[in-house]
Amino acid sequence: MLVFLVRRLAFFVVALFVASVLIFALIRLAGGNVAAVILGKAAKPEAIDQLMTELGLNRPLPVQYLDWVTGMLQGDLGRSYRTGEPVASLLLGRLPVSVPLALGGMILAILVAVPVGTYAATKAGTPIGAFVTMLSQVGIAVPVFWAGVLLSLIFGVHLGILPTGGWTPWSTSVSGALTSLILPMVALGVVMAATLSRYTRTAVMDVMNEDYVRTARATGMTRREALFRVGVRNASLPLVTVVGLLTAELVGGTVIIEEVFSLPGLARMILGAVSARDVIVVQSTVMVVVAFVMVVNLIVDILYGVLDPRVRVAR
Repeated sequence: MLVFLVRRLAFFVVALFVASVLIFALIRLAGGNVAAVILGKAAKPEAIDQLMTELGLNRPLPVQYLDWVTGMLQGDLGRSYRTGEPVASLLLGRLPVSVPLALGGMILAILVAVPVGTYAATKAGTPIGAFVTMLSQVGIAVPVFWAGVLLSLIFGVHLGILPTGGWTPWSTSVSGALTSLILPMVALGVVMAATLSRYTRTAVMDVMNEDYVRTARATGMTRREALFRVGVRNASLPLVTVVGLLTAELVGGTVIIEEVFSLPGLARMILGAVSARDVIVVQSTVMVVVAFVMVVNLIVDILYGVLDPRVRVAR
């Protein structure tokens, strides 16, 4: 187990380093003069050069990269080129929106998908099983932005029971903040639940056809008892992997949902920084998001090794 953990951690560190290089390089390759954007079209070349020097953008790229990475390792994500505010403060100001939204969407997806997928598997070959499978297939085809718009129309415009957009800070009203997040979380969760339920159905059906489940049933267990007592652990293996993969999809969905519901989260901050060519805000925030996704996948890898000892030997 120790060797497995060391390998996973080493791979994580290397992947994190490669991600940082790619993020830094791609943002620089996007082009555009940060100082010119900040000073405006009427700025003189001398003023642009001076601001570039003040911001440290005239230094060699390897030096800029090393300063950025060294700062991040010390907890310093840099300062906004436009406002001078610490990027860490900007990021922390948006987390109370994005984190509950993402976690709520994922938890909702799991709570819906696992029982629904399991039920569809146990009812395979019946009309109700086919109907549940069809619903999940339709859900997979629904774009997350369309789900958000549809929910806004139904519960916000027609029924008028939930807000269609905007944000109430937690410090102002906890209930108001939760109300602001209900529709966005449901939009995210339902779309992800459709995908996860399909994987759950497949995993459960595969387990139900295994010899050890048949043996359990031969001892007198019912189909349901054999599934929950013997098959659940093995069925959870592919689901753990899928949840890790869905984390990246969750981040992408959050970007869209925050725009649909006008939520001041990380995604909107990144988009605003891109428009303003605030390079340091973009690269530091994107790096934090990528690191989060990679940490989740590291945890998934470790859980997979715990659940299936064969993985610890194979990897």
